[in-house]
Amino acid sequence: MHSLFHFAFHVTDLDEARRFYGDVLGCQEGRSTETWVDFDFFSHQISLHLGEPFKTTLTGLVGEHLVPMPHFGLVLQKADWQELAERLKSRSMQFVVEPHLRFAGQPGEQWTMFFLDPFGNPIEVKGFADFETVYAS
Repeated sequence: MHSLFHFAFHVTDLDEARRFYGDVLGCQEGRSTETWVDFDFFSHQISLHLGEPFKTTLTGLVGEHLVPMPHFGLVLQKADWQELAERLKSRSMQFVVEPHLRFAGQPGEQWTMFFLDPFGNPIEVKGFADFETVYAS
């Protein structure tokens, strides 16, 4: 069964959302109205609706880092992850967790980074050399 993931969440300004998700992250804009806008978020659908964003806290202990909870994100091939990390660095992204390798030499070895959208919504992007190891334990 093939599927796309859909996630709808709140933002406080659709124009700012368009700048961040469209210009900074490079996502293609889809349908929209005066109160929401859809984006192709790396082949998945996100719907940004006007409203109060989730409350988040740094309570997720992963490895040596406290990460924002709740958060959403995506898993990319390592080369794509590196390209996005460089793109974000070149745009002076303020990272919650800087791009780095996590679980080196262990099952599930991955590159990761955390950052916030302009509304405080936390995003994690993981990179794997091989998607077969995403669920390795």
